[in-house]
Amino acid sequence: MSILDLEMYLQKFGLSDKEAKLYLALLNSGALAVRDIAKAAKLNRSTAYVLLESLTNRGLVSTIVENKIKKYSAAAPERLHTYVSEQAKESASLVGLANNIMPELKSLYTGVGPKPKIQFFEGVEGLKTAYEDTLTSSETIRAYASIKDMHDALGDYFPDYYHRRATRGINIRALLPDTPESRERVSHNKEEAREAYLVPKETFAFNSEINIYDNKVVFMSLLEKFALIIESHELVDIFKKVFELAWQEAKRINNT
Repeated sequence: MSILDLEMYLQKFGLSDKEAKLYLALLNSGALAVRDIAKAAKLNRSTAYVLLESLTNRGLVSTIVENKIKKYSAAAPERLHTYVSEQAKESASLVGLANNIMPELKSLYTGVGPKPKIQFFEGVEGLKTAYEDTLTSSETIRAYASIKDMHDALGDYFPDYYHRRATRGINIRALLPDTPESRERVSHNKEEAREAYLVPKETFAFNSEINIYDNKVVFMSLLEKFALIIESHELVDIFKKVFELAWQEAKRINNT
């Protein structure tokens, strides 16, 4: 095996290329002063000194003083084996430590963008909280809604809600199953700042509601009475695009 091969293996064991050269030079020469080691390894004296101290700290090189001159010699090759074994054990320990702290690290990780925010609300009051959040919208709300289920779930809440939304200048575009309740509500579109299309209830009936606005998607189960507000630019972007597809199809259905 050549010297270059030995240097390559030593580097795999964690030594730098220059440390490997120094170590091999010492193995073949006995105790030497820094200037002699630097010459043998073809390094400047200051660099050789720093590297020798590093190897000494790892137990791969030992020192003696002769005639007030500090000299360095390589430890027995068996020490290299011990050193590599110790490094392997330390690495295994670090892997275990990394596994232990991984849940905490994941909880702190935000990725390349903002971390999504999720809020969950239950009961009638939870649904009202979700509807109240829609009144913070800075843009037209996109909605899939069932007027009958909305009114059945929250009773007299909506007349005031419609009025407050319109008063705040928050428009809504809604897709509604074609029911008597939806037709009656559509008759109030102008004063309630609403644009809506009716879709065949036989094909597109639904009980839940989805509102999309700003960077939020709000899911509301009007029968099971819970709401989920998710703030996510990425999620909202795709829901807005899907809504526009549905809106175009509803427009086509209403114009045929």
